[in-house]
Amino acid sequence: MANLPHKLPRKAFFIYLMICLLSLIPIIEGADPSFRFIDCPNTTNTYAPNSTYHTNLNTLLSVLSSNSNNTSTGFYNFTAGSSPPDVTYGLFLCRGDLTPAACQDCVAYASRDIVEQCPESKRVTIWYDECMLRYSNASIFSIMDTKGGYLWNTQNVTNATLLNEVLGKVMGDITNRASIDDSGKKFATGEANYSPLQTLYGLAQCTPDLSDSNCNICLQNCIAFFPTCCDAKQGGRVLFQSCNVRYEMYPFYNASVGAAPPLPSPALPPPPPPSTTTRSSPGNGGISSKVIIAIVVPTGVAIMLFIAGFYCRTKRARNNNNSKREENVGNDISTVQSLHYDLGTIQAVTNNFTDDNKIGEGGFGPVYKGLLPNGQEVAVKRLSRTSGQGAQEFMNEVILVAKLQHRNLVRLLGYCLEGEEKILIYEFVPNKSLDYYLFDPQLQTELDWSRRHKIIGGIARGMLYLHEDSRLTIIHRDLKASNILLDGNMNAKVSDFGMARIFGVDQTQGSTSRVVGTFGYMSPEYVRHGQFSAKSDVFSFGVLVLEIISGKKNSNFYQSDGAADLLSYAWKLWREGTSLDLMDPTLEGSYARNEVTRCIHIALLCVQDDPAARPSMATIVLMLNSYSITLGIPQQPEFLGRSRTGSHNVKSVESDQSSSKSIQWSVNEASITELDPR
Repeated sequence: MANLPHKLPRKAFFIYLMICLLSLIPIIEGADPSFRFIDCPNTTNTYAPNSTYHTNLNTLLSVLSSNSNNTSTGFYNFTAGSSPPDVTYGLFLCRGDLTPAACQDCVAYASRDIVEQCPESKRVTIWYDECMLRYSNASIFSIMDTKGGYLWNTQNVTNATLLNEVLGKVMGDITNRASIDDSGKKFATGEANYSPLQTLYGLAQCTPDLSDSNCNICLQNCIAFFPTCCDAKQGGRVLFQSCNVRYEMYPFYNASVGAAPPLPSPALPPPPPPSTTTRSSPGNGGISSKVIIAIVVPTGVAIMLFIAGFYCRTKRARNNNNSKREENVGNDISTVQSLHYDLGTIQAVTNNFTDDNKIGEGGFGPVYKGLLPNGQEVAVKRLSRTSGQGAQEFMNEVILVAKLQHRNLVRLLGYCLEGEEKILIYEFVPNKSLDYYLFDPQLQTELDWSRRHKIIGGIARGMLYLHEDSRLTIIHRDLKASNILLDGNMNAKVSDFGMARIFGVDQTQGSTSRVVGTFGYMSPEYVRHGQFSAKSDVFSFGVLVLEIISGKKNSNFYQSDGAADLLSYAWKLWREGTSLDLMDPTLEGSYARNEVTRCIHIALLCVQDDPAARPSMATIVLMLNSYSITLGIPQQPEFLGRSRTGSHNVKSVESDQSSSKSIQWSVNEASITELDPR
């Protein structure tokens, strides 16, 4: 602008302004796609450099990249190789509103980035704002997969209730439209007014190889995570392998693609008849300078604002990109080592383990309350020297728990391993454990139905994270009331991963001759045959829900009419149509009839004898959050408590067998202390 003459004619100035604005547009071209998340399993399922699988993978990525500009749906899949185990299956999915050129740019970038971020792994999925790319050594085509992650906007809305109402309508509409999308994209967008000045924008998309019904189910599972990840947030997204959903308070997609048909406009009066004379300024060809100003100025300002906004968003996306990559790197085992505290520091924060600081005593040692130098209260668990846990087992526990980051799981803050001292440092949870309130006649009145329902939902979300959403697939194996801690707001936090087992890729079941757990909570197949799976935890969850509703222990329960345990009593009432008789009398006046009845129904589905008939934790979370899901008819549960225990005391047990089967997929066989940071 330094060489601009002191004064230009008005028309020339606006032409010059338009040229300057248009010259800035190329800066938006060629930007890298915005990285969001990568699923890079830390397993032994890897390939060697220059192997046949590596060659097939290179072929696959090349074919995907070259076909990203030749598909009308933004989706393509391909198989490289023909001889197992070196066959490679892959696909990409571009956001439904992208142009073919933009899709090609994203897939080409992803094809390079995915092997750099997760080298030598046979199963990887990477997500960007613009596309998703995935490959595996097992077939992934037309198979619904609900593993993934979620992200959220850090800003909160002012009215969470209104947000949930508007979000529910928008997501319900676009889920239905995406499932039956005639264009073949299985993509839909929608919007609705959140306030006079704010609009909520939503997007839903499935991989087009899914059936209509599976697409709908996948998206419903996505939406069920919004209360977990994005409650009261101005934006959020859930990224599954087979589908994804997103909402924001700003337009993040091309609104002309995948949008609902516009509502009919109101009828307008006919235009007035043209005047018989036309007024114009001389030399302007019939258009006055005021008209030119009225057209050009707003257009120029709009373009300038668009470019400025796009630049800010691009810069922020790149910053988020870098932060996300750093976060992924920070989740590695090196993070565990950064949690190490020296013994002197721990002695200082606990006043050298004095009795005044002691807040509990577990089977594996005492628990002390401590105060870190930054003012944070912690629970310090000091394992006794007779706990039987070696240094390697202890570190396995630390590595496992350190990777678990969820608001419904107790959080590990640090550890100490010096000589014979093995110490764990957890967040301090002030309201003790669920059993402390639930089974005390005086304290159980503090748990009204609203709190109990909230606790049920929190436990379900924590278990879902363990089963499907963490970087590891973890089976808890000892879910019970004493292992549910309550924070200051009575939010549930699942604790005690001492019996937890990590599953390998595609593993759905394990077995052991070393049966450990708590009678009354253990599933029939685990008690009889040592077989455990995610459905074993589901059984325990069902028992726990019945205890929360009734305020009674399963193992301590007896009815004179022949019901020997809580499960048989709940089943009897359900068959007779009197389920509400199970409810704790202290809930009278605070409960919601439909919620209590539905929770009992869900619990009975969880405690069925056949593991395959039990719902997954993802389905349970969905059933708890959506009344549009029809519940199945439960089968009669099998009652093990009366034949397995002769007393009313619940205790953790092991079988008398001293040897365990060698399970090749087991990463953690450590028996960890009971988490009791009170």
